[in-house]
Amino acid sequence: MAMNLRLRDDQTEALKQRAEQEGTSMHAILLQAVDDYLARTAQQAIVRQTAKEQAAKWSELMERLK
Repeated sequence: MAMNLRLRDDQTEALKQRAEQEGTSMHAILLQAVDDYLARTAQQAIVRQTAKEQAAKWSELMERLK
């Protein structure tokens, strides 16, 4: 799927410089950033869900320990 991405001028310049330093394209850096974000937030979602499940599982015990 194609899409447009509008960056601020400072972001564009920083991205361009980083791509030149790494010998890669701005496009490749942005794809990696999206992949990193998706992996990180997926892991965070798993942790949140596990925490909710464990809190529910042990809620009675936690109440008694108060």
